[in-house]
Amino acid sequence: MAGFEHFTTLQVTVGGDRISAVLNRPEVRNAIDQAMVDELHELCAALESDPKILILSGTNGVFASGADIAQLRERRREDALRGINSSIFHRIAKLPMPVIAALDGYALGGGAELAFAADFRLATPSVKIGNPETSLGIMAAAGATWRLKELVGEPLAKEILLAGRILNAEEALAARLVTEVHDAGNLLDAANALADRIAKQDPLAVRITKSVFHAPAEAHPVIDTLAQGILFESEAKFDRMQAFLERKKNK
Repeated sequence: MAGFEHFTTLQVTVGGDRISAVLNRPEVRNAIDQAMVDELHELCAALESDPKILILSGTNGVFASGADIAQLRERRREDALRGINSSIFHRIAKLPMPVIAALDGYALGGGAELAFAADFRLATPSVKIGNPETSLGIMAAAGATWRLKELVGEPLAKEILLAGRILNAEEALAARLVTEVHDAGNLLDAANALADRIAKQDPLAVRITKSVFHAPAEAHPVIDTLAQGILFESEAKFDRMQAFLERKKNK
């Protein structure tokens, strides 16, 4: 996998089965600008070519405060139609292996939508997550209007999107928007522990299960049957089941 030393908005660490990417624009609370979007696209291209688990986190007690308002202020209709943020968040959501978002402090606007695109969200007690876009005269157009309803249900999603409600860690955990809360010093350890659990599974089974999970309703059950047919012929299936039977026999 190619190096990422030239990146300026992301600090990337490559491991055997995972990549950690730290949003690194602390001077603007990790606001997502065009440079960060470009680097996220480059990172996604690498992960599509060589699938690994992705852990996303922020710096200085902030995940991402949103899109860069200075850039957003100057964008016009044609920029919106390009779907700058929605395109990259969609690409992140479709990565072959799971994505873990480790949230500390603000995860607002585009930062929240980036978190919604992840498969798992872990948080610290100081997290604040929501979509205040309507207070700025725009809407959350990078996935929140449909992902958030799927994640927390329509009533709470409308409170967040239409009334500007910002959730704290306790509220986000109760809504299952985040699945774990850890002190800031333990957040990345917890994210890596989750990645360890994922890495113990068969990678191909994880990849295919993620794809089938996100398939449209009308694709089931045909897609499930076809996917299982692929897995039934994999070497890992035979090896793992044989190992299970031997462990059971030797108990």
